[in-house]
Amino acid sequence: MMFSCLLQHTALFYRRISDLSNGSSSLAFLKDMTSLSTLILRNNNISGTIPSNIGDFQSLSQLFLGNNKLTGMLPALKSPLLHIDVSYNQLSGELPSWANNSVLATGLDCIQQNFPCLGDIPSSPTYSDFAINCGGPEITSSSQIVYEWDNETLGPATYYETSTKRWAVSNVGHFNDINNPQYTSVSSSQFTTLDSELLQTARISPGSLRYFGLGLENGNYNVTLHFAETAFLNPPTWKSLGRRVFDIYIQGNRVWKDFDIKKVAGGVSFKAVQIDFRAQVSKNYLEIHLFWAGKGTRSIPAQGTYGPSISAISAARDFIPIVGKNPKKSKTGLIVGIVVPVGVVSFLSVLALYWFVLCRKGPGWDDDEELRGMDVRPYTISFAELKAATEDFNPANKLGEGGFGPVFKGTLNDGRVIAVKQLSVASRQGKDQFVAEIATTSAVQHRNLVKLYGCCIEGNKRLIVYEYLENKSLDQALFGKTSLFLNWPIRVDICLGVARGLAYLHVESRLRIVHRDVKASNILLDSDLNPKVSDFGLAKLFDDKKTHISTRVAGTFGYLAPEYAMLGQLTEKADVFGFGVVALEIVSGRPNTDSSLEEEKIYLLKWAWHVHENNREVELVDARLLEFDEEEVKRVIGVALLCTQTSPQQRPSMPRVVAMLSGDIEVSAVTSRPVYLTDWNFDTTSFMTTDTPKCKKGT
Repeated sequence: MMFSCLLQHTALFYRRISDLSNGSSSLAFLKDMTSLSTLILRNNNISGTIPSNIGDFQSLSQLFLGNNKLTGMLPALKSPLLHIDVSYNQLSGELPSWANNSVLATGLDCIQQNFPCLGDIPSSPTYSDFAINCGGPEITSSSQIVYEWDNETLGPATYYETSTKRWAVSNVGHFNDINNPQYTSVSSSQFTTLDSELLQTARISPGSLRYFGLGLENGNYNVTLHFAETAFLNPPTWKSLGRRVFDIYIQGNRVWKDFDIKKVAGGVSFKAVQIDFRAQVSKNYLEIHLFWAGKGTRSIPAQGTYGPSISAISAARDFIPIVGKNPKKSKTGLIVGIVVPVGVVSFLSVLALYWFVLCRKGPGWDDDEELRGMDVRPYTISFAELKAATEDFNPANKLGEGGFGPVFKGTLNDGRVIAVKQLSVASRQGKDQFVAEIATTSAVQHRNLVKLYGCCIEGNKRLIVYEYLENKSLDQALFGKTSLFLNWPIRVDICLGVARGLAYLHVESRLRIVHRDVKASNILLDSDLNPKVSDFGLAKLFDDKKTHISTRVAGTFGYLAPEYAMLGQLTEKADVFGFGVVALEIVSGRPNTDSSLEEEKIYLLKWAWHVHENNREVELVDARLLEFDEEEVKRVIGVALLCTQTSPQQRPSMPRVVAMLSGDIEVSAVTSRPVYLTDWNFDTTSFMTTDTPKCKKGT
C-alpha cells in the first residue's frame, strides 16, 4: 500500500505527505501512531473511514485530510483540535464535539465533494451573474460591473457564504512555520489597466481556494479571472526568482495546469493578467477552484510565499435571462398560470411527439449534427428571428461581404444590435469553416476578441451571430474613405489591443489557437475604438507537443509568414508575422502593397526596412498624423520588424510583443533585413497581393 512504510514509525510527531494521486490507500496504518501532533495527508486518493481510535491521539492538534475519498462520519471522543481540514471528501453527519472549536464552524455540509451545501440554495434560480473583488472592498469597474466585497477572515479550513446566497468561498490549507498567517494580500502598486484597484487586493491560499456562484440560472457563462503577481520583485534581484504555480479548475474540469501569473504576464510582476473561460451551469451553481499541487517555490522572497492567488472574479451570462423578468402575481393568478399552461403543454407535447416521429427521418432533422462534440455548445437563434432582425436581409442593412458570405446588421428582440454572417453556399469547405468559427469563438472570450452571440442551423441555412461593432474594420478606418480619424495614441492602443487578443489565443486561452488570417480587415473597432480580432473561420487548434503542423495554406497574401506560405508549416509565429505587417499599416496608414506609389515604396515591409536602416523611421508615419511620439513610433516599428523576421524562431511570442509595446521590456535590436527581402527579386509589373490572380485579355 502507498503508506505501508509508515507503519514502522509509531513514534512520529509530525507527518506530511501530499499530492500522491496515482495510487490509493486507507488510514489503517495510523492506528498505532498515537504520538502524532500534526498529520497532513492532502490530495492522496485516500479512501475508507477515519480510524475510530483517533480519540486516543491525545497530542494531535492539527489534522489535514482534505481532497481525498474518505467516507462515513467523524469519530467522537476527542479533545478539541487547533485546526482540522476534512474538506472535499465524502463524509456525512455533523462535527463531533472535539471539532466544534475549530475554524470549520459551518460543519461538513458545504465543503465536501459534490457540494452538498446546494441543499440550502432555493430550487428556483435567483441570479444570472456575480462579481467578487477577492480580499478587498466593493468596487465598481470601468465597465460598470459591481465587484462585491470579500473581506471575510478565512482560516486554514473555512467556508463562507454571503447573506444573499449569491456566492461563497472556501479555503483549506495551512501556511506552516508562519506565525499569524494571512490569507489575503494587499499592494499599493498601480497597474497598467483601467481597473487598477481590483488588483491591489488578492485572496491567497496555501492549498485549495474555491469560489462558488450560487443560485445561478442554468446556461452558458463567460468567466473572467483577474490576477497580478505582487509577491516577487522584478529583476535584477534574487527576490524575483520565486515561482507561484497552481492549477485552475472550472466546474470540476482542469482548464489550466501549472498556471504561473508572472509567466503569463511576460515574465514580469505587478502586471495585470486577465483570463477568460466559458462555463456551462447545469445545477444552478458555478465552481472556480484554484489548487496548489506542490509545484513552484515556497520560501522566496519569504517563508510561505506559494499557493493560489486571485484578485477578482466575474461571471456573466451568455444568454437571455429569465430570472427577474416576471413580476409577482397573486395566488389566484399563480394557480391559473400553472393549471392552464399544463393543459396546453400536454396537448402540444402529444402533437410534438407525433410530428417528431413523422419527421424523424426527413431532411434537416439532424441540423445540429455539426455542433456535436463542441466543448461549449453555442446559443442557437431561429432563422425567423434573424430574418426579422435584419428586415429580411435587406440590402440596406448589408455591412459587407467576405470569403464566408455577406454580413448584415440587425436588432434582436431583446434590443441587442448584431452582425449576422450568412454562409453563401453549402459547400463542404464552407461548412468546415462555419464549424471552425463557431467552435473557436465559443471556446474563447476576451475583451479584444469579437463576441459570439449564437448561430443558426436550419435545413441548409448556416448563420453566425456576432456583436455589432460600430466602427467597422481597421482597414476601412486606415485606408477607406471615412470621417473616422485615428490619432497616434489611439493607434498605439489598437496595436496593444490586437497583441493582447492574439496573446490570449496563443497562451492564455484553455485552447491554444492559431488564427491564420491576421490582417487589418479582420480587426473590428467598437464604439470606443477598442480593437477586436474577428473571423475565426481559418483558425486551427495547436498541439503544444508539436513544433509545427503541416496544413493547406489559407490566408491573405501580404500577411503570410514565409515558412507557412512556401512550406505549409504552421505555428503561432505565423500570426506574429501577420501582426507585424498590421502594425506597420497602423503606423503608416497605408496597405502593405500599393502599386500607385513610387517603386521603392510599393512594398511596405521593404520601405520600412529602408527608413529603419537610415534612422528615418518618422518618414513611415501616416502624413495625416500631425502629432506623434517619435520614440513610440520607433518602438512600434522595431517590434513590427522583429515580428516579420524570416525564421519563426527569431520572432517574439505575442506575450513578449505586448511587453515590448507596453514599454515593460526593451525592444530587441534588429540589425539585418530578412532574406526574403534581400534574396528575392520583385517584379513590380506582375506581383500582386490581392486574393485573385491578374488575368490577361482573352484568357
